[in-house]
Amino acid sequence: MPLINFSSYQKAPFWQFNGDFQSILPAYRPVLHINYMRERIETPDNDFLDIDWLDTKSRKLVVLTHGLEGDSQRPYIRGMAHIFSKNNWDVLAWNCRSCSGEMNRAFRLYNHGEIGDIETVLNYALNKKNYDEVILIGFSMGGNISLKFAAVKHPPSVKKVIAFSAPLEMRTSTAILDYPSRYIYKAYFQKGILPKVKMKAQMFPERLSLQEVEAAKSWEAQQHLFFVRINGYKSIDDFYEKGSAINFIPDLKIPALIVQAQNDPMLTPECSPVELAKNHKFIHLEIPKIGGHCGFMLPQNREYTWSELRALEFVTSQ
Repeated sequence: MPLINFSSYQKAPFWQFNGDFQSILPAYRPVLHINYMRERIETPDNDFLDIDWLDTKSRKLVVLTHGLEGDSQRPYIRGMAHIFSKNNWDVLAWNCRSCSGEMNRAFRLYNHGEIGDIETVLNYALNKKNYDEVILIGFSMGGNISLKFAAVKHPPSVKKVIAFSAPLEMRTSTAILDYPSRYIYKAYFQKGILPKVKMKAQMFPERLSLQEVEAAKSWEAQQHLFFVRINGYKSIDDFYEKGSAINFIPDLKIPALIVQAQNDPMLTPECSPVELAKNHKFIHLEIPKIGGHCGFMLPQNREYTWSELRALEFVTSQ
């Protein structure tokens, strides 16, 4: 069965001696400059998405989706873009609403369960060029989005999907951020999300007041504003159900690689569907002991991470 009991990722750089260092330090890794070509595309609800291309004149395309409060410039996106473009793939790295450096027009932002925008991006790419093969690769939230999209929509052009460090079970993976030992991660997300929530209150005062935003002091209250009030879920439980890709991936009909490090400080055991992978024809679940969250740097290879090499290996295998 596709449960991968032995991972080829065995050793991190010596200075990354625990899951926190393996998660945080890779964000500062040097990555070669990527000369993206940017386009702005319109969405069906009169909003916009900024997408970044690497055009190698290929008939194969990889679509990269970033994590919560990430963007197409993050090292994990640029590293993956670099390795695939060097191996003759076109690359499309798209930015979720509000993540490209400019606030989006609509009231809603983006979230783990929203798959309409990735569908808009894919349809635009396919209308622009008739690709023979499309691969989806997502990181953290982007992995959740990619997996849910592939499982729900079954786009015929998409042949494989890959997710690294994906919070597949949202109830536990959001609750864990309230642990004192996870404060640095929660603070990072709050620093990005809360100003956006405040800006939405200023843009749409009839839908959300500044007083409500300023009164939301707890992580639970802030989640309610972001996921329920702004992103349109009926309740936080509704978000947990619809935003958790683990509820949808049993319907996958294409090969999927899911990589979850055991020492990932932002994931819980519920995010690694071991029993499902044991009995599922298409889900390849790999659970290395180390790697952190979207880390997976190698001691000797300064150009690529293990995750970039592993993704290319999975895509090119039968």
